[in-house]
Amino acid sequence: QVQLVESGGGLVQAGGSLRLSCAASGRLFSNNVMGWYRQAPGKQRELVATRTSGGYTNYADSVKDRFAISRDNAKNTAYLQMNSLNPEDTAVYYCNAQNLLRTGEPFGEDYWGQGTQVTVSS
Repeated sequence: QVQLVESGGGLVQAGGSLRLSCAASGRLFSNNVMGWYRQAPGKQRELVATRTSGGYTNYADSVKDRFAISRDNAKNTAYLQMNSLNPEDTAVYYCNAQNLLRTGEPFGEDYWGQGTQVTVSS
């Protein structure tokens, strides 16, 4: 089992910034991927950004030039720096983690945090 604890959400005005943190504990392999997904009211959960323990990143096109995901592998913690926020970024943001085999294939279930609300006012 892997436990994920998120922090850093809140209310911000358009154009502002927020930083989310996600701390993982439990049986997380040294080879893994952690990332962020979000779900706005009435919409499906969508990818925001992921980063493997080896440093490979993947971003949604809508956030690519504004958000940055980083990791502290020693602390099993992932961060999402969100800049130039706009009301369309309003959603519950969920941290996700999954163990990977040496081949890069996912292993076992993926894990989710409880979610943190991000609200951007216009």
